[in-house]
Amino acid sequence: MLRKFVGCGVGLVAVLAGVSCLRAQLVVPNQSEPPVALPTGLPVLPEAEQARMDRDLLEIDIPRLHALYGRHVYTVEQVTRWYLGRIAKYNGIYRDVQTVDVKGALETARREDTQWARAQGVMWGVPIVIKANTAVKGLIDTDGWAGFAIPGHEFVAERDATVVAKLRAAGAVILGITNMPDFAIADTTRSTAFGRTGNAYDVRFSPGGSSGGTVTAVTSNEAMVGTGSDTACSITMPAGTSSVVGVLPTRGLTSIAGIAPLDWLRDNTGPIARNVTDAAIALGVMAGEDPLDFRTKGSAGKEVGPYTKYLKKDALKGKRFGVPAFMLETEEDKLQPETRAMLMKAVEQMRAAGAVVVIDEKLLPLSFYDAIHKIVSRLYLKDGADQWISEFGPAEYKSGEAYTRATGVAWPEVFTGERRPGGVADDAAQVQAVLAKDPNAEKNFFGPQREALAEYEAALDEFHLDGLIYPSAQMPSPDETMPQNGGLSTGPESHTGWVNRIGVPAVVVPGGFYPDGLPFGLEISARPWKDGELLGWAYGYEQATKNRRAPVLVEKGLLPIGR
Repeated sequence: MLRKFVGCGVGLVAVLAGVSCLRAQLVVPNQSEPPVALPTGLPVLPEAEQARMDRDLLEIDIPRLHALYGRHVYTVEQVTRWYLGRIAKYNGIYRDVQTVDVKGALETARREDTQWARAQGVMWGVPIVIKANTAVKGLIDTDGWAGFAIPGHEFVAERDATVVAKLRAAGAVILGITNMPDFAIADTTRSTAFGRTGNAYDVRFSPGGSSGGTVTAVTSNEAMVGTGSDTACSITMPAGTSSVVGVLPTRGLTSIAGIAPLDWLRDNTGPIARNVTDAAIALGVMAGEDPLDFRTKGSAGKEVGPYTKYLKKDALKGKRFGVPAFMLETEEDKLQPETRAMLMKAVEQMRAAGAVVVIDEKLLPLSFYDAIHKIVSRLYLKDGADQWISEFGPAEYKSGEAYTRATGVAWPEVFTGERRPGGVADDAAQVQAVLAKDPNAEKNFFGPQREALAEYEAALDEFHLDGLIYPSAQMPSPDETMPQNGGLSTGPESHTGWVNRIGVPAVVVPGGFYPDGLPFGLEISARPWKDGELLGWAYGYEQATKNRRAPVLVEKGLLPIGR
């Protein structure tokens, strides 16, 4: 039985049942032989040099890396090769990095080494990874789907997504592309294009989804920073499973242009990093207006950067936060007892850092769900997908029809709007509309969104709150070698997708570890355009608790590919 679309998405079984995207000549590949091969032949440093650099580079942040560059301790090429060595060593086990761009990364590193005396961007020499639904010029961006990896018809964008272009311009070294579930419709990371990604803290367990490849790469020190996309908790929930910082910005702060849509009116993108400082630096680079994303219009000047100026150790002192009642009361997929216990520990940590935390059954009760579910974005799915493929599709296919002519494979229903992303197989289709031309757009989307946002802000006003805190998932990460609710694991459940519906910012910060050693993530949300203050609170919590602990990685796998 397929579960309702209450979390980030549904598992791969539901995807294949609810989306007739793998018909015609394309056969769903056996998950032991995904069409995108594991990157091999990566350049590695001599073992002694790699180990020597471990002492300096493991868990390093951007300011400390730049200090090493400034003292000429390492070149950008050396650091890039160190990260490539980490990928070579661990990617075969965790399968987090789908594509490695050795040539491009080393060319960028060498060029930056020759330009070090000149002015550099704030991401200069920082090795990063990009999620597989985000266009990177010249690389295969599968969106997790085998249909975009058909030999001779791969989805290879001719230009970068807006946020990728910004990161590249700021000096970031793009190592490659991370794995993700098909079309981002999953709470775990199983891909028909590349197989299954494991949790860095225990490869048997789920890293969440859909940004599971990025969080595993970043927490494993296979990259310093990565990008995620988020329609309903796809940055925040996996960040929590992996003891990293995941930022969901105010919708409109960053552009989604060049990112394969799941539901473009709810989609968002932000950075994933091991610490708040790096996340703040990356967010500042990714932010900005973009004519290709109407939601970003007018965003410039709504917050004054850089975001690092908000990062103060005492940022929590005197601040007031609440725990929304609906996160504790939901009947379906209830908050698990062990997760509730971890939340209460985090509440005490917040209080110890100087914050007031309010728990009240009247603070956004279950009725809040009624308001957010009046926001109708489903009618405009095709509109968003058409804009994306026409602007960023390969030369061979700039439309769904062209894709089908070229490949003989049906254009996925997730892009046609024939089925709701994550909906059950018998979900009724609805006639699609173009948002900019639809006379009912105010009634369907904009009006209900304003009303739900007003209810959220009214609750903050009533209880005199700066923001909300709650778990990034309703449960610990599941063991994917064991059945979950009688079937294939669909990953951790999460109820944080309401943040996307109303467009407010949220950040997940490491909240400690469950008794079994798996991470717990604490999510904090704020009012719109308070991203800087939000990052300040996350930093205050991070510095007060030091909750992050790096994973102990294994070099031999416990599971066959795709299981």
